[in-house]
Formats: sequence, structure tokens, C-alpha cells
Amino acid sequence: MTIGVALPAGDTDSAPNLVDELITQTRQAAEAGLKSVWFSQLPLSQDAVAIAALAGREVPGIEIGTSVVPTYPRHPFLVASAAQTAQAATGGRFTLGIGLGSKGFLGPVYGVDYPPPIRHLREYLTVLRRVFAGETVDFAGETITARAPGPSTVAGGGDIPVIVAAMGPQALAVTGELADGTLPYLAGPRALSEVIVPALPDGKRVIAAVPAVVTDDPDAVRALAVEQMAFYGQIPSYRKILDAEGLDHPADLALIGDEKTVAEGIRRYYDAGATDVVLTQTGIRSAEERLRTWAALSSSGS
Repeated sequence: MTIGVALPAGDTDSAPNLVDELITQTRQAAEAGLKSVWFSQLPLSQDAVAIAALAGREVPGIEIGTSVVPTYPRHPFLVASAAQTAQAATGGRFTLGIGLGSKGFLGPVYGVDYPPPIRHLREYLTVLRRVFAGETVDFAGETITARAPGPSTVAGGGDIPVIVAAMGPQALAVTGELADGTLPYLAGPRALSEVIVPALPDGKRVIAAVPAVVTDDPDAVRALAVEQMAFYGQIPSYRKILDAEGLDHPADLALIGDEKTVAEGIRRYYDAGATDVVLTQTGIRSAEERLRTWAALSSSGS
């Protein structure tokens, strides 16, 4: 059972240099005794794999990952090259987290046809696995063509675990077959124990990404969470997993309160079958609350 955090955590808007700030926060996480840091990827923000490589090289010992890199519209060769570089840079502490993203959100951004998601995921993982295994890749699928003209491995970049942000039954089936585990966001304890964990073979990682803040003003923080997380309730995949939990609003899953409240909430995820918990939005209101939350996470059993 390990506890990690997701970055950015919500308190980087005033930073003069985002890369420097995220490396500083990674160092703070390690000093707090946390075991992993996971970097998010948005269409027009920092490059998650590049940040992971830099932060992991600067901060020894801590696991570094992405949570997550959307596969669309990135070709698997490009992601494999970046991931292997990050693995070499961090001395083998990098985990590649990928996800299908949302057609309704990403389609208009990139203006490229969104592929059939489950077929795309299977083909994407197939190519990644072949690259990471050092095989010659000559693959022609329905959504991906990948023919390597030469070597596709990076010295020092092997043995990369691949985690998928899978929550639906078809995505979980492909993940169980071709990936090392899942990293679901907003899948509560009930959804984990009844939907996600039973769908995966034994030995796969189940990394629950959960919003959490330790604070003396839970009402104010919850109001921020309601405002900032409402978007997810409109995305079909998140709507389904929230319905499986029996919740109306994504913010209903946020662990907000004192140290005991957050620690008890984390324990419910482990009891539901999570192998790891990664706390998100810990700095949704302030750096002070973020650091207080991280200290609480460390003392609760990371």
C-alpha cells in the first residue's frame, strides 16, 4: 500500500517558472515521505513525460509517472520514445500512464477524427509493448500503423510499466490483458470493489486517484471543488463511474476535512482493493494546505 500525489495540485498559477515549481514540489513530496508523484497532461499545458523525466532525475528515489497522457492524437512511437527517455533519465523509476481521453473534449481541440476507443487502446498497447520489449515493430491495425525503420529502443529505457486510466468493462478487459494496471480517477470505493477490481487479473496495480485536502475550512474548499470538478460529471465515462458509486457530483468523492477524515477516507480505498492511492487537487486552495495534506498522507501509511 503506497500513497502518492498528482501534480499540478492546484497552487502553481503564481509560479514564475512552472518547471522549477513542479520540481520543487516533487522534492517536497519526497521529503514528506510520499512514494510517488504523477504528472497530468492537458492539451496546451506542460508536457507530462518531459516533466516526469526532469523531476525524477532531480529527485532520487521517488516513483515518477504520468496521470495520464491521452493516446489521441499521439502516435505510440512518439510516446514510446519519450517514455524510454524518461525511464533512462530516472534510472528506472518511470511509469507510463495513458488514457483514451474524451471525444467530446479532445475532438474539437485537435480537429482529428477520434478513433474507435477500445480498438485504438488495444492496438496502442500492442505497439507500446513490442517497442518496450525491443522487438522489431511492423504493425498495421485499424487505427494505428507503426513500422519502425530502425531500432526503437533507448539504452537504459527498458522495463517500463504501463498503466491505463481504464474504468469501463471493455477498457478494463484490454488493460487486464496488455497493461500492468489501471489508474482510475473518481472511481469511489464501491465502484472499485464492484466494477474495477473484479475486472482485472490478480497482480495488476489498481491506483485510485482521489481528490483530497486537509483543511480547517472544509466548506470553502468543498465549494472550490464543486466549481472546478463539475466538468467531469458531463463526460460519459466519468458519469458512468459516478453512477456506479451512487453519487451525483464528482466533488462528492473529495476527501475534505481534518487529518482523521482524510486518513479514514484513504483507508476505504485500500479496503476496496486499491494497491495505491494518489491524491489529487491537494493544493486546490493553497500551498499551505497542500503541504499539510502531504504530511498527513505520509503519517497515514505511505
